[in-house]
Amino acid sequence: MGVRRPVTRVRARLESLNCDGVYGLALLLVCLALLSLLLTGEGGRLALRYERGALAAGEAWRLVSAHLVHLNPRHALVNVLGLALLWVLFARDYSPRQWLLIIIAAALAIDAGLWLLDSTVRWYVGSSGVLHGVLAAGALAWVRQGQKEGWLLVLGLAGKLAYEHWVGPLPLSGDIPVVRSAHLFGVLGGTLAALPLRPRPL
Repeated sequence: MGVRRPVTRVRARLESLNCDGVYGLALLLVCLALLSLLLTGEGGRLALRYERGALAAGEAWRLVSAHLVHLNPRHALVNVLGLALLWVLFARDYSPRQWLLIIIAAALAIDAGLWLLDSTVRWYVGSSGVLHGVLAAGALAWVRQGQKEGWLLVLGLAGKLAYEHWVGPLPLSGDIPVVRSAHLFGVLGGTLAALPLRPRPL
């Protein structure tokens, strides 16, 4: 029994990516949606990004669209690959409704945090902040399920945030500008949303 359980767990996580019903289809649609926004070009990015001046003028849609539009194809691809990885790891740990709540909370925390606490950020694009919130919620689910890997994820995420705060973006970020506070606010939003939720049993 001790051997079968990890094997079953790995198979279930791979099936989350391998098009088992709505899970695989939903992942494909989300990835296509994120990548398709690249077709809007520079004009679309400027119209959809988080921008303090435009938000002050009433363009509230930017609070949502900023998390969907990306700086360039490489930026979008990195976020899509990150989404796919998190999907494989955590898709089954919460219900779709719970995940929607976590994602909304992470996005709102980023929007509120940037607006109220980090006025130095004039504009922002990308899904990485929300993905950090998803990672935090998934790690919390694993901890509650008794998986030791959950604590490793918590420590790794805390170390990443500390490194970004004290040193700067990770070397793997390349030439993509990183809004470090968006990652922090995303983690806070995802964690706070996940705290009252009960993850699915293994």
